[in-house]
Amino acid sequence: MTDEASLRNLLSQNIKRLRKRRGLSQATLAEKANMATSYISDIETGRYGVSLAALVSLANSLEVEVFELFKPQEAISEDTLGVVNKYLDDISESLTISLASSIRKIRKNL
Repeated sequence: MTDEASLRNLLSQNIKRLRKRRGLSQATLAEKANMATSYISDIETGRYGVSLAALVSLANSLEVEVFELFKPQEAISEDTLGVVNKYLDDISESLTISLASSIRKIRKNL
């Protein structure tokens, strides 16, 4: 069984994570949700609970369904993170090589 403190903590973490993922400041989220910036801060720190109306407004402002505000996040293992980072490094290197080749071809044809 989940207690109120655990739900409040999960909610605060998810709101902060979703806000940052969308590149929003607390002030911008507050404006979109028609709330005070200090209230957003208090929600994100778990200082205050949230009414149903506020939950709906926050979910709409973050462009998610209300249930997503309470959805636990799956942890990414260090192994998975390492594989993803290696893959991204490979893509970056490949793009750099491809871009350099394209630039040489363009210069040659000028």
